[in-house]
This record gives sequence, structure tokens and C-alpha cells, in this order.
Amino acid sequence: MELHVIESGLFKLDGGAMFGVVPKSLWKDKNVPDENNMCTWALRLLLIEDGDRLTLIDTGIGDKQSEKFFSYYFLHGDENLKDSLKKAGFGFDDITDVFLTHLHFDHCGGAIKREGGSLTPTFPNAIYWSNSSHWNWATEPNLREKASFLKENILPIEESGQLKFLEPGDPSPFSFMDVIYVDGHTEKMMLPRIKFKDQTLIYCADLIPSAYHIPVPWVMAYDTRPLLTMDEKVRFLDDAISENCTLFFEHDHQQQCCSLEKSERGIRMKDHFPLSEIL
Repeated sequence: MELHVIESGLFKLDGGAMFGVVPKSLWKDKNVPDENNMCTWALRLLLIEDGDRLTLIDTGIGDKQSEKFFSYYFLHGDENLKDSLKKAGFGFDDITDVFLTHLHFDHCGGAIKREGGSLTPTFPNAIYWSNSSHWNWATEPNLREKASFLKENILPIEESGQLKFLEPGDPSPFSFMDVIYVDGHTEKMMLPRIKFKDQTLIYCADLIPSAYHIPVPWVMAYDTRPLLTMDEKVRFLDDAISENCTLFFEHDHQQQCCSLEKSERGIRMKDHFPLSEIL
């Protein structure tokens, strides 16, 4: 089995939204905001090569939205999904499985491409994995998340016939990973827990989007149920440290991975490092 980091670009989000009730005086030196209070975040994906199976976890923001849309999020950087896959030795047709942690636009936008006037799956030979609770939540969105669930990113997946659900309690269809379900950020977000050699790697998605979000109170304002997120983080971090897990960050533009340790202030980052250090 091989793991490949797929960098699909950088974008910006409001620092206050990303750090929630945490005062700016505490976070401004960790992810330095620009003059508009916008901070840079990664769109970091993970590609898992296992036998004849090639699984991509999340797809980034994509490139099919309007110029006006991208003006809100300042997509930038030298890397993109297609080129990063090519650098790893693969193309869109090679992907057999697309595992979507959840359906917010920055996690699933690259799942669908626009060709002329048509919207089609970017990965024509892949199964797209979600779960029924989250799918229903995303296709009938609440007012708080409506702007994050874009129909053009979601509905063509079902229309293609490539959608498949992995429900809580189902046996994992992946020999190399199981799934943690959490509900604080959005309904039934799925976090892959990957067994690699003697390591356990957890793809943190938006439960812990960056290393700076490890402290339990550091919760995004985007979360629909922030108190539940805090409870889920406590359980998640306790389990992760007891199992000596490595955390993999989707949105941290400075750190790819970290280990954990217990401190007087709670569980904190011990060491940070690129994924290549444990491959």
C-alpha cells in the first residue's frame, strides 16, 4: 500500500470564522490574516494506492465555479488536483473510489467537472462514497449551510449512478481503513482512519482542520453544533493519543501531520512533520 499527498491548491477564509469564539489576539500569530482578516488554508487530499484500488479522499474546491465565486475565496497557489495526481503518476480515469468526508464545496467541488454545458463526474470510473444521512442533509440544506452545499457539486454524482452509501455500522468496504462518524461540524461527516504499516493515520477533515484546532475550545464558527464538536473532539483526541495515531490535516497550509501528547493544558501537538516522514 502506498500513500500520496495530493495538494489541490490554497484558498482563504475569514480568520474569525475559522477560529470561532477564540480571540484574534490568540490566533493572529498562528495563521497570519491579511488586511481583510482572511487567512490562507490548504486544500490537501490523500490518495491511497492499494492493489488495484486507488482511493482519493476528498476532491478540493474544483475549478468550475464562476469568477465571482472564486473572488470570495481567493483560490491561489501553484498546485491543483490534476497536476498533483499526475505528479503521483495517475490521472482522473485511474481513480476507483472517491471518499467524500462531507459535501461542503471545498471538500467535494473537484468531484464534478464542467464540460461545455454539462456537469459530469471528474472520475468516470470511480465509486463516490457518502452516507444517506449526510446526503439528505446536503440535498435539503438548512439555512446555515445552504451556501456551502452547491447542487452542481452534489446532484450530478447521484445522476451518474456512481454514488454509493457507507452507513454507520456497515462493514468497511476498504481493507485498509475504517470510518469515524461525527456530527458537530455537519451531519455525519466521515473521518477515515487508515492503517498503514505499523501506523494509524486519521484524516481529520473539518473536525480538526488544522493543528491549531487541536485545543478543544478552538472550534470553527462554521460548525452547526459547536458544543457537540467539543464533545467529539474530547473523545477523538483521547482515542487518538491512546492508539498513538498520527493526525493528517486537510486545511493546515503549514503542517501536514502531527503526533500528540498530554500536557497540563490537555492534549496538544507533540511533533509536526510531512507525511513522507512515516511512509
